[in-house]
Amino acid sequence: MDVGSWDGTISWRDFNVAAGELAERWKRSKHAFPPWTWVVPSPKRHLGFSSNQIDGYLALERLRLTGSTEKDTPLQEDSCEVTQVEKEETTFFEEDEAVDTATLVESIEVGVHNYDFHIAYSASYRVPVLFFRAYKIDGQPLVLEEIEKDLPASSAKGLLESKWTFITQEDHPYLNRPWCKLHPCGTSEWMKLLFQSDTSMANNGVAIELYIVSWLSVVGQVFGLRIPSELLDCP
Repeated sequence: MDVGSWDGTISWRDFNVAAGELAERWKRSKHAFPPWTWVVPSPKRHLGFSSNQIDGYLALERLRLTGSTEKDTPLQEDSCEVTQVEKEETTFFEEDEAVDTATLVESIEVGVHNYDFHIAYSASYRVPVLFFRAYKIDGQPLVLEEIEKDLPASSAKGLLESKWTFITQEDHPYLNRPWCKLHPCGTSEWMKLLFQSDTSMANNGVAIELYIVSWLSVVGQVFGLRIPSELLDCP
């Protein structure tokens, strides 16, 4: 697909291809985060999602995010409920440089919250949408004001200033329960610019397999979720 004539959107079929590519690359990369999984719930109609598009969504759940006292700490994997001292004595993570620089936390630590992330397709905007929810260790959900305190300082400021990215709340398109989401308004515009800035894609065309990987490398920064660089290599 030629970048110059492309409008920055993708079809439902392209979304499925790109979702599979993200899940596979994420699984192959050397980091300790849990995998992205493809969830297929019972089909349900929802505004903006036609019946033939309710096939599933990507899910990455129970990631740890510390509160405002450590705003620059990235998300942590749920399976690592150890202290920093214990981490230094554990050889399981020694091969992963990204985890070596992270501060792992105990599950009972105050100010540590769990986050669930779902990537669904918006038929209205023809782009991926990031839905998320946050809750305390005891399962109590966080309100939007508490979630904003978890975000890195740069993200919180950017959400206030950007006309493209802002948090709203609406029913999850598959679960029919209130979730937060990053509004997709403007996604196609900045995705087109992102792909145009890549020399290889500008010369050879859009690698649609990398659409969600590239998209997540941008929207993930809102939460301090760092995407391994090898995921962005052209197929």
